[in-house]
Formats: sequence, structure tokens, C-alpha cells
Amino acid sequence: MIRKRQSAERGGARSAEQDAGRTPGRSGEREDPRKRGAERGGGSPAGRRNRSASHEGPERPEVVVAPAREDAVSRALLIQAAQVLGPVLEFSHPADVVISRYFRENRELGQRDRSFVAETVYGIVRRLRWLRRLAGSDARPRELLLAWLARGEGWPMRRFEGLVSPVEMEWISSLKASALDEGSLGERTDLPDWLAERLASQYDEAELAALAHGLNRPAPLDLRVNVMKADRDKTLAALKASGFDASACPLSPHGVRMAGKPALQKHPLFLDGSVEVQDEGSQLLGFLLQPRRGELVVDFCAGAGGKTLHLGAMMRSTGRLYAFDVSEKRLAKLKPRVARAGLSNVHPVLIAHERDQKVKRLAAKADRVLVDAPCSGLGTLRRNPDLKWRQSPESVAEMVVKQAAILASAARLVRPGGRLVYATCSLLKDENDGIVDAFLAAHPDFFERDASDVLSGQGVELATGERLRLFPHRHDTDGFFAAVLERAEVR
Repeated sequence: MIRKRQSAERGGARSAEQDAGRTPGRSGEREDPRKRGAERGGGSPAGRRNRSASHEGPERPEVVVAPAREDAVSRALLIQAAQVLGPVLEFSHPADVVISRYFRENRELGQRDRSFVAETVYGIVRRLRWLRRLAGSDARPRELLLAWLARGEGWPMRRFEGLVSPVEMEWISSLKASALDEGSLGERTDLPDWLAERLASQYDEAELAALAHGLNRPAPLDLRVNVMKADRDKTLAALKASGFDASACPLSPHGVRMAGKPALQKHPLFLDGSVEVQDEGSQLLGFLLQPRRGELVVDFCAGAGGKTLHLGAMMRSTGRLYAFDVSEKRLAKLKPRVARAGLSNVHPVLIAHERDQKVKRLAAKADRVLVDAPCSGLGTLRRNPDLKWRQSPESVAEMVVKQAAILASAARLVRPGGRLVYATCSLLKDENDGIVDAFLAAHPDFFERDASDVLSGQGVELATGERLRLFPHRHDTDGFFAAVLERAEVR
């Protein structure tokens, strides 16, 4: 490591690194995902959002521009990247919150510089175990940054000239020549040991390696076409006419995949509600629920409302669609999105917890209920790589208790003959099959429908088995699980 050099040399490098490790102020902090669902009264149905996270994508399309030119990275920009990385690696707050806060406090950074900082920090968080093996287990933010640029991004030595000290140049040169042994399972997969072991109990070695590789890659930018206002072919044509490289998503009939991550928040299609940002896998939940015109539908864990908007459009703005959430702030953000989407059937409802009287009033009245449950979010590591370091066996165990309570409460709303979809963006059996199996054992009036059959009946051909299972390395979506349950008719 750099700081193990002789002390006279170390002094100069250290001062820059200390500057690079300054922690920005803590104003504007957002909720810890391990506490979601427990804000008021325990297991709340909508203490939900993993973040922009989430698999619905950001509430507004993120602004991501072309990577910084080789001659555009300055010594100051490297210091700023390390300044952001330091507090991110504390893992006390979501990475996107820390990064956004830094950008608000440093408005002199242009879009290109912001893109470099954000993408670099996310790259380091994705490959943190590998980088710490290269740079040392106690490597400081600047050392991890230089290791990432040298080995992760493949910068040639000449590109570091003028940006780092002679001591750092020597260290980078030795780093480029170093080799690592195979390492432990967690080190090979860039996952915490506990998570690597959990997944190893579910998948064979080759499958786990492929899954880990998929989770450690950036996610694509997917859009959902609002069928109330547009159709996919015309949307694709409009995007291409605007100079974007766009293609139809292979699974979702409403999905569009963008090449790269272009800035779309000022595009007319976004401004008029013709498109929303939503991962293709998340879009499939709407097809599993299959809401129809005139029905009474409940999105039990609405969050920021991405799936609510999809359901409302599938209902053609008819019937009644209740969006439950425990967060007044999230529901406030949903309202302008509903207006932009041209929906009049969405009714946001603030609740205190899953047993709220407002929930009980709909007992046995709903035709369809979606439970996109609060979860560990470990299927979204492509977008939220810090979650693997912020979750733990204990936080997952707490989440499982909440998920069971939420599903049981949501089930009470389903009328005989109605449908209940339970979904998570987790990869862990405890949060998925374990919850559904226990629910079915305790609720003999519910039975399971084959998810593949439900999708096939709507033109979505996806052989996932009885329950929906999506993976980044197989389907290029976030990791998703869903089960389709129906309440038996009364005889």
C-alpha cells in the first residue's frame, strides 16, 4: 500500500488522500433500507423503496452523460471522487443519497465530471472485495480509487501522469503487475461471505459465478411505454428520430431498452407521460396481476408508484386503483406522476401500517392485490451495489417477519375468485419461496397459478416455472421473484 512507503514520501501522498477522504455534511439523509417497512407500527406494507431503486428506476430518469474524455480527468476530480467514496464506504446511508448530497454541495461540477465520479464510485463498490485484495484490506479511499482506475478501468500508466505523485505512480505500476490467488467464495464473487454462502446453498458453482458476474455489471436503462398515451413502435421511432439507440425489450410488451443511459428527463415523451423509467422485470409484475377495466385493484406497497402507474394504464384509467403507502413523502411524489400519466383511477392512501383501518375497509372487496413486498433488495445489486454491504443475516431475518405479516394482511382484501401476487426483488429463498409456502400452508382458501401460463396468455413467453424467477445473467433484468395466488370461489 502507498502509505507503507518510507515516511518522507508518505507525507505528501497522505495529505492528498486525507483531503480526498473528507466526509460531506449529513443533511438530507434518506431512510436506511433495513428499516423500511417498520416506520410506524411494525411491518408496514409500503416502507418500501430500495432507492431509485429500485427496480422501478429513478423517479425521474437519471442524467448520465458520456464518460469523461481521457484529457478531462484532472487531479482535482480524482480528489473529489475520493471525497465521495469515503462516506459511501461507511455504508450508513444509500450510496445514491451520499452522491446526490455531494453534488448538491458542489454545484461547480459539470455533468461530465458528475458522471465520472458517480460511475467510478459505483464501480468500486461493486468490486470492493477484489480491490481490497489488490490494494490491501485497510486501503483508503484514494488507494481504492487508483486501484480501480488501474485494474478495473484498465488505465495505462501514461494516463496517470500529472494526476498522481511519483510514489503513487510506483505503487500503481506494482499493482498492475500483481496477481491474486483464487480466494474464498465471497472474494471470487465480490459478495459478503454470508451472502455468498446463502446463494451457494441455492445454486451450483457455475450458476453462482454467472449470477455474481451479472450482479456486478451496471444495469441497462429500461423504459415502459404508457399504453394510455402511446404504443411501443411509435415510441421507438420517436426515440430513434431524436438520436437515441433504442430497442424493444425482449420480455415485456411495453418495454423499451436504451443503449447507454441518456438524459431523458426533458424529452417530450417523458414530459407528456408517454414513457416512464421501469426495469423490464418490474414491468412483468403488472402482467402477472393482469388487472382489467373496471376492477377494484390494490397496490399494497406502492412506494414511488412505478408499478401503480403501470397497473392504472393497463386498466385504461377505469375502476379504482388504491396505492397504499406509509410514507406521505412518497405519495406526494406519486401524485404529479399520476397526472403526467393521464390517469384518473389512482387513489393514493396514506396508512400507518398494514393493519390500518383504511386497509380493513376493503376486506374481501378487491379483485386483485399486488404485494411488491419490502425486501433486502439483493436482486437489484446492479443498480444498488451498496446494498450487499448494508444488508446482513439479521436484517434479512427482520424483513422476513414483516413480509409474512404484510402478505397475510393483503390477502384479507382479496375477494373470492380474486388474485394476489406476492413479489420481491430479492434472490433469497427465505424472502421468496419460504414466505409463499408458509402462507399457502396457513391459508387453504388460496391456491397457486402457474406464472408462466399467466404470462403466456398475454403473449409473454418466459419459461420460469410455476413461480416467476428473473436473474440478471439470464434475463438481463434485476433479480425478481413472484408467485400468483388466487382465492377459491365460495361454493
